[in-house]
Amino acid sequence: MPKLLKKDIISLLNAECNDVLSLMVDVNSKRIHETITYSKNVFLPLTDICRNECGYCTFKRKPEDPEAMILMKPSEVMKDLILADGYACREALFAFGEHADETVQVARALEDLGFGSMLEYLYFLCDETLKKTNLLPHSNPGILKKSELKYLREVNASMGLMLETTSQRVMETVAHKKSPGKEPKLRIETIENAGKLKIPFTTGLLIGIGETIEERAESLLEIRRLHDKYGHIQEIIVQNFKPKPGIPMQDFKEPSLLEMVKMVAVTKLLFPDVSVQVPPNLNWDTAQIFLMAGADDWGGVSPVSKDYVNPEAPWPELDELKNITEELGFQLEERLPVYPEFISEEFLSPRILEKIEKDSLKK
Repeated sequence: MPKLLKKDIISLLNAECNDVLSLMVDVNSKRIHETITYSKNVFLPLTDICRNECGYCTFKRKPEDPEAMILMKPSEVMKDLILADGYACREALFAFGEHADETVQVARALEDLGFGSMLEYLYFLCDETLKKTNLLPHSNPGILKKSELKYLREVNASMGLMLETTSQRVMETVAHKKSPGKEPKLRIETIENAGKLKIPFTTGLLIGIGETIEERAESLLEIRRLHDKYGHIQEIIVQNFKPKPGIPMQDFKEPSLLEMVKMVAVTKLLFPDVSVQVPPNLNWDTAQIFLMAGADDWGGVSPVSKDYVNPEAPWPELDELKNITEELGFQLEERLPVYPEFISEEFLSPRILEKIEKDSLKK
Protein backbone atom coordinates (compact mmCIF):
# COMPACT_ATOMS: atom_id res chain seq x y z
CA MET A 1 0.00 0.00 0.00
CA PRO A 2 1.34 3.49 -0.89
CA LYS A 3 2.27 5.66 2.08
CA LEU A 4 -0.64 7.74 3.37
CA LEU A 5 -0.02 11.47 3.19
CA LYS A 6 -1.70 14.10 5.32
CA LYS A 7 -4.13 14.99 2.54
CA ASP A 8 -5.07 11.32 2.12
CA ILE A 9 -5.76 10.93 5.85
CA ILE A 10 -7.90 14.08 5.92
CA SER A 11 -9.86 12.84 2.92
CA LEU A 12 -10.51 9.47 4.58
CA LEU A 13 -11.51 11.13 7.86
CA ASN A 14 -14.04 13.19 5.90
CA ALA A 15 -15.45 10.14 4.08
CA GLU A 16 -19.20 9.68 3.83
CA CYS A 17 -21.59 6.72 3.49
CA ASN A 18 -20.37 4.21 0.89
CA ASP A 19 -16.81 5.52 1.14
CA VAL A 20 -16.84 4.67 4.85
CA LEU A 21 -18.05 1.15 4.09
CA SER A 22 -15.30 0.79 1.47
CA LEU A 23 -12.76 1.99 4.02
CA MET A 24 -13.85 -0.67 6.51
CA VAL A 25 -13.72 -3.39 3.85
CA ASP A 26 -10.25 -2.22 2.81
CA VAL A 27 -8.97 -2.32 6.38
CA ASN A 28 -10.32 -5.80 7.04
CA SER A 29 -8.91 -7.14 3.78
CA LYS A 30 -5.45 -6.27 5.07
CA ARG A 31 -5.74 -8.08 8.42
CA ILE A 32 -2.62 -10.05 9.23
CA HIS A 33 -4.37 -12.39 11.69
CA GLU A 34 -7.85 -13.19 12.99
CA THR A 35 -7.10 -12.81 16.70
CA ILE A 36 -8.26 -10.01 18.98
CA THR A 37 -6.07 -9.62 22.04
CA TYR A 38 -6.53 -8.35 25.58
CA SER A 39 -4.50 -8.12 28.77
CA LYS A 40 -5.90 -9.28 32.10
CA ASN A 41 -4.78 -6.64 34.57
CA VAL A 42 -5.16 -4.91 37.88
CA PHE A 43 -5.38 -1.10 37.91
CA LEU A 44 -3.33 0.48 40.72
CA PRO A 45 -3.92 4.26 41.05
CA LEU A 46 -1.10 5.19 43.43
CA THR A 47 -2.39 8.72 43.93
CA ASP A 48 -5.07 10.88 42.29
CA ILE A 49 -3.25 14.11 43.08
CA CYS A 50 -2.11 15.74 39.83
CA ARG A 51 -0.61 19.01 38.62
CA ASN A 52 -2.89 19.02 35.58
CA GLU A 53 -6.52 20.16 35.55
CA CYS A 54 -7.88 18.75 32.31
CA GLY A 55 -11.35 19.83 31.30
CA TYR A 56 -12.51 16.23 30.79
CA CYS A 57 -10.99 14.54 33.86
CA THR A 58 -12.75 12.98 36.85
CA PHE A 59 -9.64 11.20 38.18
CA LYS A 60 -7.85 14.19 39.75
CA ARG A 61 -8.59 15.13 43.33
CA LYS A 62 -7.42 18.09 45.38
CA PRO A 63 -5.44 17.22 48.53
CA GLU A 64 -8.14 18.65 50.79
CA ASP A 65 -10.81 16.47 49.19
CA PRO A 66 -11.89 13.86 51.79
CA GLU A 67 -12.10 11.27 48.99
CA ALA A 68 -8.58 11.97 47.70
CA MET A 69 -6.11 9.10 47.52
CA ILE A 70 -2.99 10.89 48.74
CA LEU A 71 -0.91 7.73 48.39
CA MET A 72 -1.64 4.02 48.29
CA LYS A 73 0.38 2.25 50.96
CA PRO A 74 2.62 -0.71 50.06
CA SER A 75 0.32 -3.06 51.99
CA GLU A 76 -2.69 -1.86 49.96
CA VAL A 77 -0.83 -2.27 46.68
CA MET A 78 0.41 -5.73 47.62
CA LYS A 79 -3.07 -6.82 48.72
CA ASP A 80 -4.42 -5.91 45.28
CA LEU A 81 -1.48 -7.58 43.53
CA ILE A 82 -1.91 -10.84 45.43
CA LEU A 83 -5.64 -10.81 44.67
CA ALA A 84 -4.92 -10.19 40.99
CA ASP A 85 -2.33 -12.97 40.95
CA GLY A 86 -5.00 -15.31 42.26
CA TYR A 87 -7.16 -14.38 39.27
CA ALA A 88 -4.21 -15.11 36.93
CA CYS A 89 -3.82 -11.45 35.96
CA ARG A 90 -0.49 -10.79 34.30
CA GLU A 91 -0.40 -6.98 34.06
CA ALA A 92 0.06 -4.61 37.00
CA LEU A 93 -1.03 -1.24 35.63
CA PHE A 94 0.52 1.51 37.75
CA ALA A 95 -0.85 5.01 37.23
CA PHE A 96 -0.87 8.25 39.16
CA GLY A 97 -1.36 11.98 38.75
CA GLU A 98 1.48 13.74 37.00
CA HIS A 99 4.18 15.28 39.23
CA ALA A 100 2.04 14.43 42.25
CA ASP A 101 5.05 14.65 44.56
CA GLU A 102 5.21 18.40 43.96
CA THR A 103 2.23 18.53 46.32
CA VAL A 104 3.21 18.81 49.98
CA GLN A 105 0.79 16.14 51.19
CA VAL A 106 2.10 13.55 48.73
CA ALA A 107 5.73 14.45 49.43
CA ARG A 108 5.13 13.96 53.17
CA ALA A 109 3.39 10.64 52.64
CA LEU A 110 6.33 9.44 50.55
CA GLU A 111 8.81 10.68 53.15
CA ASP A 112 6.94 8.78 55.87
CA LEU A 113 7.50 5.62 53.83
CA GLY A 114 11.17 6.41 53.25
CA PHE A 115 10.95 7.55 49.62
CA GLY A 116 12.14 10.79 48.07
CA SER A 117 9.90 10.81 45.01
CA MET A 118 7.01 9.08 43.25
CA LEU A 119 9.45 7.48 40.85
CA GLU A 120 11.43 5.91 43.71
CA TYR A 121 8.20 4.57 45.14
CA LEU A 122 7.03 3.31 41.76
CA TYR A 123 10.35 1.52 41.20
CA PHE A 124 10.02 -0.14 44.61
CA LEU A 125 6.48 -1.33 43.87
CA CYS A 126 7.46 -2.65 40.43
CA ASP A 127 10.38 -4.45 42.04
CA GLU A 128 8.07 -6.01 44.65
CA THR A 129 5.66 -7.04 41.89
CA LEU A 130 8.42 -8.90 40.08
CA LYS A 131 9.71 -10.53 43.26
CA LYS A 132 6.43 -11.65 44.78
CA THR A 133 3.90 -12.20 41.98
CA ASN A 134 3.53 -13.48 38.42
CA LEU A 135 2.47 -10.05 37.20
CA LEU A 136 4.50 -7.76 34.97
CA PRO A 137 4.52 -4.00 35.61
CA HIS A 138 3.21 -1.55 33.02
CA SER A 139 3.56 2.05 34.19
CA ASN A 140 1.89 5.27 33.07
CA PRO A 141 3.72 7.92 35.12
CA GLY A 142 3.22 10.91 32.80
CA ILE A 143 5.93 13.20 31.45
CA LEU A 144 9.40 11.86 32.25
CA LYS A 145 13.01 12.71 31.49
CA LYS A 146 15.12 10.21 29.55
CA SER A 147 17.08 9.30 32.69
CA GLU A 148 13.81 8.60 34.54
CA LEU A 149 12.54 6.38 31.75
CA LYS A 150 15.84 4.48 31.79
CA TYR A 151 15.51 4.01 35.56
CA LEU A 152 12.00 2.54 35.27
CA ARG A 153 12.83 0.42 32.21
CA GLU A 154 14.67 -2.07 34.43
CA VAL A 155 11.45 -3.07 36.23
CA ASN A 156 8.77 -2.51 33.58
CA ALA A 157 7.71 -4.80 30.76
CA SER A 158 6.22 -1.83 28.92
CA MET A 159 5.21 1.76 29.56
CA GLY A 160 2.69 4.20 28.21
CA LEU A 161 1.72 7.82 27.71
CA MET A 162 -1.25 9.07 25.73
CA LEU A 163 -0.18 11.68 23.22
CA GLU A 164 -3.85 12.78 23.08
CA THR A 165 -3.21 15.45 20.43
CA THR A 166 -0.35 17.36 18.87
CA SER A 167 -2.55 20.47 18.67
CA GLN A 168 -0.91 23.47 20.31
CA ARG A 169 -4.21 25.30 19.81
CA VAL A 170 -6.02 22.93 22.19
CA MET A 171 -3.61 24.08 24.92
CA GLU A 172 -5.51 27.38 24.90
CA THR A 173 -8.91 25.75 25.37
CA VAL A 174 -10.80 24.42 28.39
CA ALA A 175 -9.44 20.93 27.67
CA HIS A 176 -5.79 21.71 28.42
CA LYS A 177 -5.32 25.35 29.42
CA LYS A 178 -4.70 24.38 33.07
CA SER A 179 -2.58 21.34 32.22
CA PRO A 180 1.13 22.06 31.67
CA GLY A 181 1.81 18.35 31.29
CA LYS A 182 -0.35 18.19 28.18
CA GLU A 183 2.06 20.38 26.23
CA PRO A 184 2.45 18.38 22.98
CA LYS A 185 6.20 18.95 22.71
CA LEU A 186 6.77 17.49 26.17
CA ARG A 187 4.67 14.43 25.46
CA ILE A 188 6.35 13.84 22.11
CA GLU A 189 9.75 14.17 23.78
CA THR A 190 8.82 11.53 26.37
CA ILE A 191 7.59 9.11 23.69
CA GLU A 192 10.72 9.77 21.62
CA ASN A 193 13.03 9.17 24.56
CA ALA A 194 11.22 5.89 25.22
CA GLY A 195 12.03 5.01 21.62
CA LYS A 196 15.69 5.84 22.07
CA LEU A 197 15.72 3.52 25.08
CA LYS A 198 13.83 0.78 23.23
CA ILE A 199 10.93 0.67 25.68
CA PRO A 200 7.83 -1.12 24.33
CA PHE A 201 5.33 1.72 24.39
CA THR A 202 1.60 2.32 24.31
CA THR A 203 0.26 5.70 23.23
CA GLY A 204 -2.89 7.03 21.65
CA LEU A 205 -5.25 9.86 20.83
CA LEU A 206 -8.17 11.34 22.72
CA ILE A 207 -10.86 12.16 20.20
CA GLY A 208 -13.39 14.95 20.69
CA ILE A 209 -11.58 17.41 22.97
CA GLY A 210 -11.76 20.23 20.44
CA GLU A 211 -9.24 19.09 17.86
CA THR A 212 -9.94 19.43 14.13
CA ILE A 213 -9.84 16.72 11.45
CA GLU A 214 -6.54 18.16 10.24
CA GLU A 215 -5.12 18.04 13.77
CA ARG A 216 -6.18 14.39 14.10
CA ALA A 217 -4.26 13.65 10.92
CA GLU A 218 -1.21 15.50 12.21
CA SER A 219 -1.32 13.59 15.49
CA LEU A 220 -1.44 10.24 13.70
CA LEU A 221 1.46 11.21 11.45
CA GLU A 222 3.55 12.26 14.45
CA ILE A 223 3.10 8.83 16.04
CA ARG A 224 3.95 7.24 12.69
CA ARG A 225 7.13 9.34 12.52
CA LEU A 226 8.19 8.20 15.98
CA HIS A 227 7.48 4.55 15.24
CA ASP A 228 9.27 4.67 11.88
CA LYS A 229 12.34 6.06 13.64
CA TYR A 230 12.43 3.83 16.73
CA GLY A 231 10.05 0.90 16.16
CA HIS A 232 8.85 0.88 19.77
CA ILE A 233 5.12 1.64 19.53
CA GLN A 234 3.27 -1.58 20.36
CA GLU A 235 -0.25 -0.24 20.67
CA ILE A 236 -2.30 2.83 19.76
CA ILE A 237 -5.42 3.62 21.76
CA VAL A 238 -8.17 5.54 19.98
CA GLN A 239 -10.24 6.82 22.89
CA ASN A 240 -13.40 8.87 22.63
CA PHE A 241 -14.11 11.80 24.94
CA LYS A 242 -17.13 11.12 27.14
CA PRO A 243 -18.94 14.03 28.84
CA LYS A 244 -19.49 13.48 32.56
CA PRO A 245 -21.40 15.49 35.17
CA GLY A 246 -19.30 18.00 37.07
CA ILE A 247 -16.39 18.35 34.63
CA PRO A 248 -15.71 21.68 32.83
CA MET A 249 -16.53 19.96 29.52
CA GLN A 250 -19.75 18.31 30.72
CA ASP A 251 -21.79 20.05 28.01
CA PHE A 252 -19.40 19.21 25.18
CA LYS A 253 -20.60 16.79 22.53
CA GLU A 254 -18.81 13.46 22.34
CA PRO A 255 -17.53 12.29 18.94
CA SER A 256 -20.09 10.43 16.86
CA LEU A 257 -19.87 6.73 16.12
CA LEU A 258 -19.09 7.58 12.51
CA GLU A 259 -16.19 9.82 13.54
CA MET A 260 -14.77 7.08 15.70
CA VAL A 261 -15.19 4.38 13.06
CA LYS A 262 -13.28 6.47 10.53
CA MET A 263 -10.61 7.30 13.10
CA VAL A 264 -10.07 3.65 14.01
CA ALA A 265 -10.01 2.51 10.38
CA VAL A 266 -7.56 5.20 9.29
CA THR A 267 -5.33 4.49 12.28
CA LYS A 268 -5.17 0.82 11.33
CA LEU A 269 -4.46 1.65 7.69
CA LEU A 270 -1.60 3.88 8.79
CA PHE A 271 -0.36 1.33 11.36
CA PRO A 272 -0.76 -2.20 9.98
CA ASP A 273 2.22 -3.16 12.15
CA VAL A 274 0.80 -1.85 15.45
CA SER A 275 -2.20 -2.99 17.49
CA VAL A 276 -5.15 -0.58 17.60
CA GLN A 277 -7.37 -0.48 20.65
CA VAL A 278 -10.73 1.08 21.47
CA PRO A 279 -11.62 0.81 25.19
CA PRO A 280 -14.55 -1.64 25.36
CA ASN A 281 -15.95 -0.31 28.62
CA LEU A 282 -16.46 3.13 27.04
CA ASN A 283 -18.11 1.69 23.92
CA TRP A 284 -19.79 -1.55 24.86
CA ASP A 285 -22.87 -1.08 22.68
CA THR A 286 -20.74 -0.36 19.62
CA ALA A 287 -17.65 -2.44 20.43
CA GLN A 288 -18.15 -4.94 17.62
CA ILE A 289 -18.33 -2.15 15.05
CA PHE A 290 -14.83 -1.09 15.99
CA LEU A 291 -13.55 -4.60 15.35
CA MET A 292 -15.16 -4.34 11.93
CA ALA A 293 -13.32 -1.02 11.49
CA GLY A 294 -9.90 -2.59 12.17
CA ALA A 295 -9.40 -2.56 15.93
CA ASP A 296 -7.57 -5.70 17.04
CA ASP A 297 -7.05 -5.28 20.78
CA TRP A 298 -9.38 -4.70 23.73
CA GLY A 299 -6.63 -3.35 25.99
CA GLY A 300 -6.47 -4.05 29.68
CA VAL A 301 -9.52 -5.69 31.22
CA SER A 302 -9.63 -6.32 34.96
CA PRO A 303 -11.57 -8.92 36.93
CA VAL A 304 -10.49 -7.30 40.23
CA SER A 305 -10.37 -3.50 39.87
CA LYS A 306 -12.40 -0.76 38.22
CA ASP A 307 -11.28 1.75 35.61
CA TYR A 308 -10.36 4.59 37.97
CA VAL A 309 -10.14 7.06 35.08
CA ASN A 310 -13.65 6.16 33.93
CA PRO A 311 -15.26 4.73 37.09
CA GLU A 312 -18.76 5.00 35.64
CA ALA A 313 -17.88 2.47 32.93
CA PRO A 314 -17.37 -1.08 34.32
CA TRP A 315 -15.16 -3.59 32.54
CA PRO A 316 -17.00 -6.25 30.55
CA GLU A 317 -16.91 -9.81 31.81
CA LEU A 318 -14.38 -11.90 29.90
CA ASP A 319 -17.11 -14.31 28.79
CA GLU A 320 -19.02 -11.40 27.28
CA LEU A 321 -15.87 -10.15 25.56
CA LYS A 322 -15.25 -13.63 24.16
CA ASN A 323 -18.82 -13.89 22.86
CA ILE A 324 -18.87 -10.57 21.00
CA THR A 325 -15.42 -11.29 19.55
CA GLU A 326 -16.24 -14.79 18.32
CA GLU A 327 -19.60 -13.70 16.91
CA LEU A 328 -17.65 -11.79 14.27
CA GLY A 329 -15.47 -14.78 13.49
CA PHE A 330 -12.41 -13.66 15.47
CA GLN A 331 -10.59 -15.47 18.26
CA LEU A 332 -10.01 -13.84 21.65
CA GLU A 333 -6.46 -14.27 22.91
CA GLU A 334 -4.85 -13.12 26.14
CA ARG A 335 -1.51 -11.33 25.89
CA LEU A 336 1.06 -9.89 28.27
CA PRO A 337 1.46 -6.13 28.79
CA VAL A 338 4.40 -6.41 26.39
CA TYR A 339 3.48 -7.70 22.93
CA PRO A 340 5.20 -10.90 21.69
CA GLU A 341 7.27 -9.15 19.02
CA PHE A 342 8.94 -7.04 21.72
CA ILE A 343 9.97 -9.94 23.96
CA SER A 344 13.67 -9.78 23.20
CA GLU A 345 16.98 -8.49 24.56
CA GLU A 346 16.60 -5.41 22.36
CA PHE A 347 13.43 -4.19 24.08
CA LEU A 348 13.44 -5.69 27.57
CA SER A 349 15.81 -5.50 30.52
CA PRO A 350 17.50 -8.81 31.43
CA ARG A 351 15.39 -8.97 34.56
CA ILE A 352 12.06 -8.65 32.74
CA LEU A 353 13.12 -11.06 30.03
CA GLU A 354 14.25 -13.62 32.63
CA LYS A 355 10.94 -13.23 34.47
CA ILE A 356 8.94 -13.94 31.34
CA GLU A 357 11.03 -16.95 30.36
CA LYS A 358 11.45 -18.37 33.87
CA ASP A 359 7.77 -18.18 34.80
CA SER A 360 6.63 -19.33 31.35
CA LEU A 361 4.60 -16.15 30.91
CA LYS A 362 5.36 -15.86 27.21
CA LYS A 363 2.26 -16.43 25.11
